[in-house]
Amino acid sequence: MQQNNLNTVVIVGGGTAGWMTAAALAKVTHGRVTIQLVESEEIGTVGVGESTIPMIRHFNQLLGIAENEFMRETQATFKLGIELCDWGALGDRYLHAFGQIGHRSTTLAFHHYWLRMHRAGLAPDLWAHSINGAAARAQRFMRADSSHGPSPLAEIVHAFHIDAGLYARHLRRYAEKLGVQRTEGRVLDAQLHAETGHVRSVRMAGGALIEGDLFIDCSGFRGLLIEQTLKTGYEPWNHWLPCDRAVVVPSASGPDLLPFTRATARPAGWQWRIGLQHRTGNGHVYSSQAMGDDEAAALLMRNLDGEALAEPRVLRFESGRRRKVWNRNVVAIGLASGFMEPLESTSLHLVQSAISRLIQFFPDQGFNAADVAEFNRQSDFETERIRDFLILHYHATTRSDTSFWNHVRTMDVPDTLQNKLDLWRASGRIVRHGDELFSEVGWLQVLHGQGIRPAAHHPLADALSESEINDYLEDTRAVIQRCVAQMPSHADFIQAHCAAAKDLETC
Repeated sequence: MQQNNLNTVVIVGGGTAGWMTAAALAKVTHGRVTIQLVESEEIGTVGVGESTIPMIRHFNQLLGIAENEFMRETQATFKLGIELCDWGALGDRYLHAFGQIGHRSTTLAFHHYWLRMHRAGLAPDLWAHSINGAAARAQRFMRADSSHGPSPLAEIVHAFHIDAGLYARHLRRYAEKLGVQRTEGRVLDAQLHAETGHVRSVRMAGGALIEGDLFIDCSGFRGLLIEQTLKTGYEPWNHWLPCDRAVVVPSASGPDLLPFTRATARPAGWQWRIGLQHRTGNGHVYSSQAMGDDEAAALLMRNLDGEALAEPRVLRFESGRRRKVWNRNVVAIGLASGFMEPLESTSLHLVQSAISRLIQFFPDQGFNAADVAEFNRQSDFETERIRDFLILHYHATTRSDTSFWNHVRTMDVPDTLQNKLDLWRASGRIVRHGDELFSEVGWLQVLHGQGIRPAAHHPLADALSESEINDYLEDTRAVIQRCVAQMPSHADFIQAHCAAAKDLETC
C-alpha cells in the first residue's frame, strides 16, 4: 500500500538551528521531500553558541563533512573539556574533561578505587588519570589514534570551538547543493487549517503564502509558530537557574590557544572564554535581579585577555522549555524549543538531538499521536537531566560572598538531582538513567571538583590492598604522562592540519 507521505517541509528561520535542520533533512530524504527554508537578513541570530560537545562530530559525519574542512571553514579550534574556575569556592579550579578517567577494573569503575585512596588522604589529582585532562592542562592536542592499540592515545575525545555564523553559512551552501530552497523575507504570521488546527501556510511580508505539510520552527526565542501561533506554553526554570541575561563581545585572540572552554564564576553568574583561530568569544551570563546591565558589561570588559572587537551586546532570556516541543504539525528546534544557558555547551547539541529525534519519528500526513507523544517524552527527559546537571554547578558551592550565591547554595533542587546528590554523598555511587546526556564521569568531575565529598566509598574497593590500588593508579598516571609528552601543542596541531585561510571572511 502507498503511504500518505509528506511532500513539503517548511523551516521558519535560518541561523545554525535552521541550516543544521535543512542540511540533515536534505541528506536523509534524498530529494523525495521538498524542503524550503525561510529567513530574513533583517533578523539577526543570537550567534553565541560557539562551544560544542563531542556528539557534533557524529552530525558532521552524517553529512559527510570532513573534519579538517569543517575546521577551516568555521575558524575552529579543538576542545578537550571545560575548565571551571571559582565555582565551588573562590580560588578553586577544576576540569570537566571529555572521555574516561582511568580504566575500569574487572569489578568496579575506576573512581571507586581512587575515592578510597582519596578518603585516606593518599590519592593524587583526579585529572592526572585522564588523557583529556592531562593534555588540556599541558595545552597539547592530537586526535585519537587507534594505531597505538590499547593506549590512552586511542581514547582522546574531542569537540570544537566554532564560529557559529560561519558554520551556518557552510551548512547553507551544503543544503542548497542538495536542493533546499531558500526564501528571503520576514514571516508575518501563519494560517491554520479550520478542521485540524494544523499550520497550513506562513504569510510573508510581501503577501506571499508558503504552504507546507510539516513546519519546523527555528525562529529563535520568539517561537513564531510554536508559541505565537499555536500558544503552546512555556515552562520556566528561573527558580533554579536564575540567570536571565548575557552580555557578549568578541575580542582579539589571547596569548594562548587553549584546547578547552573556560567558565569563570562571577558575583552574579559566570563568564565564558572560547578561543577560535581568528578571535576569542566572550560572554557574561548573570541574573538581572542581582546585577545591572551596565555593571555586567563593565565586569566583562575588565576581564578580557585581548582588545574588544565590538561593543558589548546584551541578550535577554528565560531558562525553561516549551510545554510541547512538537505540537500539531510544528516542531520547535533550537531557541524556539526552550533555552538553557551555555554553561556545559549544550545549545548546539540540543539542536542536533532534536534533528536526530525528528528523523527517528519522521511523520507521514497522519501525524500519529503516539509518535508525537514519544518524541515529546524523550525531549522532556533530555532537557530535564541537562537542567539538573546545570543546577548542580550552582547548588554545589560553599560560596556565600554575594546574595546570588547564597540563594543558589540554599535553594531546593529537583528530586531527580537530589537523588543523585544523596547517592554520591552516601558512598560515591553515580547512577545514570536511560539516555541521560552526561555520563557518570561527567557527574564525578563536577561533584568532586566542587567539593562534595562522600561519607564512604564502595565496600568492594576494600577487596584490594592500598599498595595494589596505589600501583593501579600510578600505572595509569605514568602511561598518560608518557602519552601527553608525545603530543604536539594545540596551536601546532591546528597549524599543521586545519588552519583557516588568513583571508577567510568572518561573521
